[in-house]
Amino acid sequence: ILLRQLQTDSSLSDYDILVIDEVHERHLFTDFILGIIKCLITQRKDLKVILMSATINIELFSNYFENCPVVKVPGRLYKIQVNYHPIKVEESAGKTSKIDAKPYLRILEQIDNKYPSTDRGDMLIFLSGMAEIQGVMEAVQSYAQENRRWIVLPLHSALSLEEQDKVFDMPPESVRKCVIATNIAETSVTIDGMRFIIDSGKVKEMSYDGKYKMQRLQEFNISRASAEQRKGRAGRTGPGVCYRLYSEHDYLSFQEYSTPDIRRVPLDSLMLQMISMGLKDPRKFPFVEPPDMTAIDSALLRLQEQAALSTIDCSLTSIGSMLARLPVDVSIGKMLIFACIFQYVNPILIMASALSIQSPFLSFLQCDPDTITRRRPMMSNHGDPFTLLNLFDEWIYVKSEGQNTRTWCKRRGVEEQRLYDITKLRRQFQEILRDYNMEIDYQQTKRRTTLEKREHWKKKQQLKDLRSEHDKESKQRKFLKLEDSSINDSMTDDDNLTKQVMKTTDKIRDIEFRLINDVSALKEMSTDSQNYRSKDINMLKLILCSGLYPQVAIADEFNNYKRDCDQFFHTKTKQFVVLHPTSVFTYDPDNLLPPTSTNSNNKKIVFSNQHELLVYVTLLETNKPYIMNVMRTPAMQTLFLYASTLETNNDFTRILCDQWLEIKFENSETAQSIISSLLLLRNARDLLLQMTVQDLNKSLDIELMSKPRTYELQHLLSKKMTDFLENSCLYAIRRVLPAELDTIYRANIQENEDNNDDDIIVNKESTKINEYLTYNCLRSNDDQESFWSEYAGSTMQKHWICPYCNEDILVTVAERVAHENQCQLNLKN
Repeated sequence: ILLRQLQTDSSLSDYDILVIDEVHERHLFTDFILGIIKCLITQRKDLKVILMSATINIELFSNYFENCPVVKVPGRLYKIQVNYHPIKVEESAGKTSKIDAKPYLRILEQIDNKYPSTDRGDMLIFLSGMAEIQGVMEAVQSYAQENRRWIVLPLHSALSLEEQDKVFDMPPESVRKCVIATNIAETSVTIDGMRFIIDSGKVKEMSYDGKYKMQRLQEFNISRASAEQRKGRAGRTGPGVCYRLYSEHDYLSFQEYSTPDIRRVPLDSLMLQMISMGLKDPRKFPFVEPPDMTAIDSALLRLQEQAALSTIDCSLTSIGSMLARLPVDVSIGKMLIFACIFQYVNPILIMASALSIQSPFLSFLQCDPDTITRRRPMMSNHGDPFTLLNLFDEWIYVKSEGQNTRTWCKRRGVEEQRLYDITKLRRQFQEILRDYNMEIDYQQTKRRTTLEKREHWKKKQQLKDLRSEHDKESKQRKFLKLEDSSINDSMTDDDNLTKQVMKTTDKIRDIEFRLINDVSALKEMSTDSQNYRSKDINMLKLILCSGLYPQVAIADEFNNYKRDCDQFFHTKTKQFVVLHPTSVFTYDPDNLLPPTSTNSNNKKIVFSNQHELLVYVTLLETNKPYIMNVMRTPAMQTLFLYASTLETNNDFTRILCDQWLEIKFENSETAQSIISSLLLLRNARDLLLQMTVQDLNKSLDIELMSKPRTYELQHLLSKKMTDFLENSCLYAIRRVLPAELDTIYRANIQENEDNNDDDIIVNKESTKINEYLTYNCLRSNDDQESFWSEYAGSTMQKHWICPYCNEDILVTVAERVAHENQCQLNLKN
């Protein structure tokens, strides 16, 4: 919100005091705002800034703001005893993937022996991830079942809300609660009654590798500040004990504070915001702690690949200026913009929302046969985004029919709260588009009839009464049972209070949903999406690709000879990646097998119109590099429409896309026809973006007058795009290895200026047709045919009639493409 206000009022004239809390968390845009404030206070001497935190790096921030004064307010923690219990070498060495639970069991036994069961006080164990939690839980649950003095509960983000809420319930008399959690319990969640803490000293953090364009989830030692946060959880309601499974020497060797986001996450959105606010060189910005300069360069390069920045001077392009207005991730913003342009707003709103949050499908049920059977009707062979769309549409239908959606979701292994989250995010995205006048195809909200107004008022009253009832029920303490020490326990019949609270919660969520959303309209839109034809599916894929490209992968050429689980894929920067186990394609991997050759003479070159790429949302490395949220898309069309560079040979039968994927055609005429269509589509798309930006900057009256021209181009471009996607020409595709780039290009040798007949004229310079297309820089074939043949092919002239200006001219291949491109630009102007 503050960043949006800074874009319209750079001096923040409406504010006298700014209070920024939790600055120690070092979120990306918090650091950016601090940099802006540092510049702002030199201009506004009257502006007061207050930074607040429990574990702030005082010296760093005080020095950053010119030795500003510091006010310390002591906390009110009870005394906490710290015991160091470093894990023995034999228990830590040689470990594979499974954690050793013995150190944790020993501490539980110590507590049982030292502290009477009548003494209140629960336990919180900090582990690094879900796998570690599961490993320790199995051992601790076995121990708890034997002595019946512990209830063991997990706490991590993949659990359903009901399972997460159990950690706040009270254990019975003489029984302790043991919560095994990730660092979610460090700051995000506060659980009362904790007396004992076991700190593993480990945390899993996401980092970004710009070289491979990949996120890594890795285990690290925590910082000393995090260790103190964890310890403090034991002293909130009384004296506590913190058991650290590392030595004091290890503790002192930990880094003092956690790594800030700006040094471990992609900087694309930040760089775009900085450039849109007039900060031309982000490298000179006064960051609290500057990121690596290579991270900035990588972010700028990715924005150029997304066409948000010019490749010449890093200035904002037409779509870049639109993206800078939207407070969303760059890839999501591009999807929303093209959804508006091509009139597919509703399905893309749902897909973009679903791809922005954690998957609604519960991962621990992904191998359950009954759950898979019930999910089958929603699974799409086009990929995960379409499966998520089908899930949401089915849920809306069930809700519109008045059925119990909670039961429906549970039977399919779906966390219903995430579907509500998708609905909220969808509405937020829609409101953002409307605020910036981008949602071209939305209909004006209908005025309610008197009867509808009365019904709406009744629902509001019902919601108020239910909330009051829920508050009363929530104040009643809920007690755990020893049987609750499991992840998947169903509710027992005598658990009436918990059942009633959950029933009331479901009613509240449903009424809130119906007050904000028109269920019948959502049902109508979901029915429309279920009736989509192949051309609609292809257009949705192209819109998603507009935001996700260049995040594409190609199947390994030997996948046809491998087991389903051994299929590999390759991205430009990372080889041998695999599908994430949660992908819909893991259930039907045959959908991803590459076409096989029908040519008995050459098995390696496969000419087909069925070649596909995998477009993915995330490349994540844990124990393996995984591609997540994947969909299939036609290879040639995707590359030609979105590649940053297309480099050709002398007759267009070889085209290198972004210097790693090569397309081959069987004949030159087909290739030149495809290139002609490509130039038209990309020029028309750029024109439509420019017209859309111009419309956004006009007043409403003028805009309404200019929109018919925009609509006309939209419909024409949609039709041409559909025709291009359904093109059935045969082509081959292969991955070009980096080592081949030394031999795939033609030698750049100048003509002999002396015109000596003894010297062969080898070739001319390649021709730059436009910013993405370069003609005649590749060799004509892999056999490195004679220079003379290449030279003759590139200089031979033919009669040709331009379809745009109707001029009959004698041209070479390069002259034809350049003329065609210029005619399209003239029409565009």
